[in-house]
Amino acid sequence: MCGIAGFLTNNYANLTEQHLKQMGEAIAHRGPDASGEHLDEQVGLCHRRLSILDLSPLGRQPMYSEDNNVVIVFNGEIYNFLELRAELEQQGCHFKSSSDTEVIIKLYERDGIDCLPLLNGMFAFALWDKQQEQLFIARDRLGKKPLYYYMSDDTYTSEGSDASVSKAENASFAYNFNSNSKFAFASEIKALLTLPDIKKEVRTDAVSDFFAYQYIPDPKSIFKHIHKLPPAHYMLVKGGTLTIEKYWQLSFANQSSDNEQESVEKVKSLIADATKRRMISDVPLGAFLSGGVDSSGVVATMSALSEKPIKTCTIAFDNEKYNEAEFAKLVSEQYKTEHHEFAVNQNVEDSIEHVVSFFDEPFGDPSLVPTFFVSELARKEVTVAIAGDGGDEVFAGYEKYTTDYIENRIREKFPSWIRRYIFPSLASFCGLINIRTFKRAKSLLRSLSVEPDMGFYISNSFITDEQWQDIIKPQIRQELGDYHPSIYTLQHYASADGNDHLSKILYTDMKTYMSAGILVKVDRMSMANSLEVRAPIMDKEVIEFAATMPSSMKLRGTEKKYALKEAFKSMLSEDILYRKKMGFSVPLAQWFRVELKSIASKYLLEQAEGIPHYFDKDKVSKLWHEHQSGSEDHSAVLWSMLMFEMWWHRYMRNA
Repeated sequence: MCGIAGFLTNNYANLTEQHLKQMGEAIAHRGPDASGEHLDEQVGLCHRRLSILDLSPLGRQPMYSEDNNVVIVFNGEIYNFLELRAELEQQGCHFKSSSDTEVIIKLYERDGIDCLPLLNGMFAFALWDKQQEQLFIARDRLGKKPLYYYMSDDTYTSEGSDASVSKAENASFAYNFNSNSKFAFASEIKALLTLPDIKKEVRTDAVSDFFAYQYIPDPKSIFKHIHKLPPAHYMLVKGGTLTIEKYWQLSFANQSSDNEQESVEKVKSLIADATKRRMISDVPLGAFLSGGVDSSGVVATMSALSEKPIKTCTIAFDNEKYNEAEFAKLVSEQYKTEHHEFAVNQNVEDSIEHVVSFFDEPFGDPSLVPTFFVSELARKEVTVAIAGDGGDEVFAGYEKYTTDYIENRIREKFPSWIRRYIFPSLASFCGLINIRTFKRAKSLLRSLSVEPDMGFYISNSFITDEQWQDIIKPQIRQELGDYHPSIYTLQHYASADGNDHLSKILYTDMKTYMSAGILVKVDRMSMANSLEVRAPIMDKEVIEFAATMPSSMKLRGTEKKYALKEAFKSMLSEDILYRKKMGFSVPLAQWFRVELKSIASKYLLEQAEGIPHYFDKDKVSKLWHEHQSGSEDHSAVLWSMLMFEMWWHRYMRNA
């Protein structure tokens, strides 16, 4: 696990090796063990190394091919590299290291860009081919590893980037450099911002996206000229042209012929194989253990594969509603793990500014806090942690899926004209009554009044259109025009090839919430602590097989993760398998009234700088005081505002 960065030197001729080192220093937390740079007349590359495989100098990067024609910087792990290496050796290839990075070089020399479908892992890499004068940049299928790029060309702003939302599903697209264009890339935005003349212009539509989703969807970033390479895509920069193409597509169209028992056994076998591959490491390895089905099943699987006790780490809360530590202890005792526990509440106020500083654009998932602390705890014991991430998205484990299921059953009982014309009026009436039951009815009626795809967006948005329009300034409303952040949900939903609604929303979540939310959180919080996190349930073979399973094997009525629970049934007690899901959440409403009250008040009311650019300060103050009085719970919106303001203070106050 590492950090990478670089630039083309054709229009960055004044840049030196020192600039590469500054880029590397900005992301040194991603790779504290070693650093390296490559600079020639066409390209500059830098690498920060977190040593996991081949700890010798032979594993260092940038890494070169035997003839020095190819040079690569690589972030991630290729889990099937041993099989690929054996195949290459049979074909006469010779290796000087035992790293997976060298395997990528050899595959590229043999297959060119067609090497990508062969790689099973989490990765982002940049490979310079001197002979072809071509920069080849790629990102893994789900987006576990990040890749940002900067283009100074004013023609490549919102129009081009937004178009790629739909184009990324079905087609390639390209952009031409003009004579003054500058191009750079990095694992994190902070490395790009070390370069001279980087434009920090905020995208207003990205601000709208953030408050709707609590993250900024691919391929946007908060800045107009900085973009994300979408997951499962590669980029070629050659001859003044930048081309982006997709190399992998998850399909729900082809249904497996396996019966239920065969499917369950295959899920169990695939997860065991994926876990075994992820236990290959030349450094100490452990696991996150929340006490939920996913992490508990992974720990059980690891224990069966290991001769030594597994080191496990969990986070505890004082608030019992959010505390899963007791369930983690049950699993730890069952499998005799070496267990470590940390209580979050004891220093959340002292740490929040430091924790949030690792995000270079606004990010609002509150579970970033416990994720940071469990990563910090794990890093004291291990360098690699295996996690249960992916179970909820791949096997339908979130409560929102059962809510959506119930909503759709209700939706089917009413003609569309009643839902479209009557329900909005009923929702408005319910909104006039300040009672919790009527507020819930208002939300339900709004969701039911639209089609299932938009209903899924409404039910899972973190701010209502009504609230957004009420608090933003008139000039922001005018600037946004008819833009609406639901475009990301609706376009991905429309691109899904599944035959039923659940398949379509699982696909949509993998393209949005998983890649831009869950995986960003895990990457930034683990790498902030120089910890590598591996997720076997997100293995390519696991998710591809799960996509062929009927939706009833994932969500059976209101029973979530049916197939996954069946797969782990012989390994976990019913107390773990069938308890009510708590999720990796935090007592946010309480935090704003107690633990974070002082620091939140400072950022939101007393020293706010970013918020006044977009929002009516009096309306924000009203939200704050209503929450403090207990008359309303505005914790979700207030948290988004706090995260936005903290980001603004770090990046925009002197821009």
